[in-house]
Order: sequence, then structure tokens, then C-alpha cells
Amino acid sequence: MGLRNHSTITEFIFIGLSADPHVEVLLFVLFLVIYLLTTMGNLMLLLVIKADVHLHTPMYFFLSNLSFLDLCFSSVTLPKLLEDLLSEKKTISKGGCLAQVFFVFFTSGTEACLLSVMAYDRYAAICRPLLYGQVMSNRLCAKLVLISWGLASLNALVILLLGINMDFCDAQTIHHFTCELPALFPLSCSDISIHINILLGASLLHGLGTFIPIFLSYARIISTIMSISSTTGRSKAFNTCSSHLIAVVLFFGSGFLCYLMPPSGSSWDLLLSLQYSVVTPLMNPLIYSLKNKEVKAAVKKILGKYL
Repeated sequence: MGLRNHSTITEFIFIGLSADPHVEVLLFVLFLVIYLLTTMGNLMLLLVIKADVHLHTPMYFFLSNLSFLDLCFSSVTLPKLLEDLLSEKKTISKGGCLAQVFFVFFTSGTEACLLSVMAYDRYAAICRPLLYGQVMSNRLCAKLVLISWGLASLNALVILLLGINMDFCDAQTIHHFTCELPALFPLSCSDISIHINILLGASLLHGLGTFIPIFLSYARIISTIMSISSTTGRSKAFNTCSSHLIAVVLFFGSGFLCYLMPPSGSSWDLLLSLQYSVVTPLMNPLIYSLKNKEVKAAVKKILGKYL
């Protein structure tokens, strides 16, 4: 049996988002503003939920975990992107690239699990309101969050092992602005057919495993809402889950397209990744604060106390 070729590449080079220095400066300002808004928005949501006792409910417990994840998710890619936008040579070490692959899958995978858990919470609140307190106990909520983190870490570990077992010999230019495993496939000088199949299988298993419970929960939710005779009652019931539904569409829509479509290296891939990893963490706190009366009331209460 022949000896396996070992990787000779120690670093990778990103093509980035633009080759024009003037455009890069504008993009730097844009993404710096987005990162600051994402950080402030999610930190504000975390502080508001912690400060207001009326928000110490299962729904907001899950939302606080989602906000923390969005902080982590955006911090995995945006700081490095900001650095590269001001650098002539956009490089990343092989170890740093693999670490980024792991944390992208870990944070996004945990977020997918949490969105699924939050769908079940909305199902319990709308379809089983009288038993909601018993169904969504503090102990169960904590277990669901721990399971979400555990499943996502296991999935990310599998993906990381795929990256570690790939050989990179000559090509080192990544046609992307961040390290994602599909973007590394064209650079490998070893047979990666099994890697592609495992990534596709893992993405389908994790994606569908978290999306199907959401679909089933909302099927029951919609059925329950439609059975409410009062228009006001239907509107109130729908408003309790509309924010979560928007977050699900934004996250899973771009996520499925990113990981289930073959990478083409086109600007479409970059736009999908930007929406998935940059825009979604920014939008989540806006969605939940602008569309949620309880959060808006808590923010006004806190601002009125200190201003």
C-alpha cells in the first residue's frame, strides 16, 4: 500500500469580495457598521431579557441563547473579513481555516437546533396553552438547549475531521471570503468524493432533522389558528410566532442553498454566504425587538429608568 501524500500547504489565500481597493474601503465601512449593529443589537436583547423579570419565560430563554449564538456566529467570520478588506494579501493559516470551518458549522448548527426547539415552544404555547407551564418546564428547556449544543458540536466535529483528512498540495486560493468546507473541495489533491457525500449527508441529516420538527409544529399551529373563530384571536395567536417564522425563513432558506447546492465559485455563492453569516445575525434582534410588544415595552422601561 502506497504512502499517503501529506499536505504541503500551510496557509490559504482568499480572493475576497473585490480586487478594487476603493471598493474594499467602502465594504470595510459597511461590514464594520453591520458588525457593530449586530453586536449591540444582540447584547441589548440579552441585557433586556436578563433585566426584565417578565421576560423570564421559556420563549425568551431560548431567544437569549439565540442572541448569544448570533454574536458568536458573526464573530467567526466578520472580524477576519474586516481584516482582509484592509490587507493586500488575504491569508489564513491552515489551522485557522479549519478552526473557522468548525465554528461556522458549530454555531450555525446550534442555531438550527434552537430554531427547531423554539418552534416546539410556540406549538406548546398556541396548541396546548393550559398545559404550557407543565410542558415547557425549566428543566426541559435547559435540557433542550444542552442537546442543541451537543448535537451541533458532534456534527461540526464530523465536518472538521473531513477537512483534516483532506490533502492540499499546490492550489491555495480559496474562491470565497471565509473558510467553508465546500470552498476547500476544489483545492484538494486527494480523492474527495466520499467527503462530498458525507458533507451532503450530514447537512441533510442535520438540516432536515431540525427543519421537519419546525414544519410539523407550524402545521399544527396553523391548523389551531384557523380553528379560532375570532379574527382578533387569530391575529394575536399569529403574532406570537410571526417573529420566529421570519427568522426560520431567513436562516434555513439561505442555509439550504449554501450547503445543498454544488459550489460554483460565482458571486451568487458569496451573496448567499453573506446573507447566511452576516445579515441573519443582524436581522434576528431587529425582528424580535420590532415585532414583539413585550420586548419593546421592556426596552422603554429600561431606557426610562436610566435616562
